[in-house]
Amino acid sequence: MHEDMKDMLFQNYQNKVQEQLIRNRSILDILSKYQDAVAKVNRSVVKAATSCGCIEIHAKKQEIPEDVSLATLADYMDSHITGSLCPHCRSVIEAELGNQLFYMASLANTLDLSLYDIILEEEKKMSALGKYQLR
Repeated sequence: MHEDMKDMLFQNYQNKVQEQLIRNRSILDILSKYQDAVAKVNRSVVKAATSCGCIEIHAKKQEIPEDVSLATLADYMDSHITGSLCPHCRSVIEAELGNQLFYMASLANTLDLSLYDIILEEEKKMSALGKYQLR
């Protein structure tokens, strides 16, 4: 996709969010709604494991050899998830992530920020620092 089209996609999304955000225009409302949306994403993932069982979470200490190189470090890191999301859980989590994205765009709009520019800057940092910007 051409850069101008990508920019337009993000700008169109932010414009639609701006049009639809009627009741919760206060920065305080947006921040609390965004935090609530984040919590709902987390809860949906937990429910996929605890209620549905389509995924299992087996958290344990990451086993990293002492002599591992930065280039191969990712090979030793585990997501702690086994299984895969069933269609229902996938749908719920996608919807909750969409809601989270809506409030992220609302926050960006309220602060006069461009999600597209933010993503470009983040990508530049990742490209410049590569694996040295570990997260």
